[in-house]
Amino acid sequence: MQRKSFDSINVVPFIDIMLVLLVIVLTTASFIQMGAIKVDLPKASSDAIEEPQKELQISIDKEGIIYFDEERVAKEEVNATLLTYEREKPIYLHCDKDARYDHFVFVLDLLKKNNFSKLGIVTKNE
Repeated sequence: MQRKSFDSINVVPFIDIMLVLLVIVLTTASFIQMGAIKVDLPKASSDAIEEPQKELQISIDKEGIIYFDEERVAKEEVNATLLTYEREKPIYLHCDKDARYDHFVFVLDLLKKNNFSKLGIVTKNE
C-alpha cells in the first residue's frame, strides 16, 4: 500500500461545524439590554396613565433585605407575597454582590418551589 502525500486540508467539515455552532449560539443567546437608550421625556399637564407593570423586580441588598419592586418584604412573608403573582410573570432577580449567598438561594428556592419559570438574574457587564 502506497502512502499519499498530504498536500491540502479539507476545510468543508470544519466550516459546517462552525456554522452549526454559530446557529446554536445565536438561537440561545439573550439579546436583552436594559436601559440601552436614555431618553429625557417631556412633561405633560394631563394626568399620567399608569402602565401595568410587565415584570417583577426582586432585589436583595447587602444586608439581606428583600424588596419586591422597591417595596420591602420581610423574609417570613416572601412566600406569601410570591403567591400573589402569576406564575407566567417574568421575574428579574437583582442581588448585591456583597450579600450572603444563602439569601440568594432562599429566594431561588421559593421561586422553584412555587413553579415560577420565567426568571432572569441581572448582572452588570464590565
